[in-house]
Amino acid sequence: MNYVYPAIFYEEEGKISVIFPDLGNLATFGDNIADAMRMAVDVCGQYLFTALRDGEPFPAPSALGKINPAAILKDLEMEFSADNAFVNMVLVDMTEYARQHSDKAVKKTLSIPMWLNTLCEEKSINFSKVLQDALLTKVQSL
Repeated sequence: MNYVYPAIFYEEEGKISVIFPDLGNLATFGDNIADAMRMAVDVCGQYLFTALRDGEPFPAPSALGKINPAAILKDLEMEFSADNAFVNMVLVDMTEYARQHSDKAVKKTLSIPMWLNTLCEEKSINFSKVLQDALLTKVQSL
């Protein structure tokens, strides 16, 4: 399911800042427009994913034309940034975001030698925890 929210983009201290007025003035920034857009998608996705997980309703998105960047930045005492501000819609594919960020466990079948299985069981080793730790270590080393 796709969700689209308006965001205000503006330059601040050599970076591109982003504010989502409909999401409690949720904010992020990036080094350039492309980076700021990537960060905006991520922070919006995180906000919506948390609301979904916690059973909270999503805020209704405002229409693009209803967002006045100068007024919002003035309310936030950042009117100095309003001259170069613009509003853009940010799209989040929640199905993909949830797939990438979900902690839901998936069952995997693996084979190990019987002697190793016996040793690990005797020592009460948690197979899932060991495999997760090993996989994280491997992925981080790549």
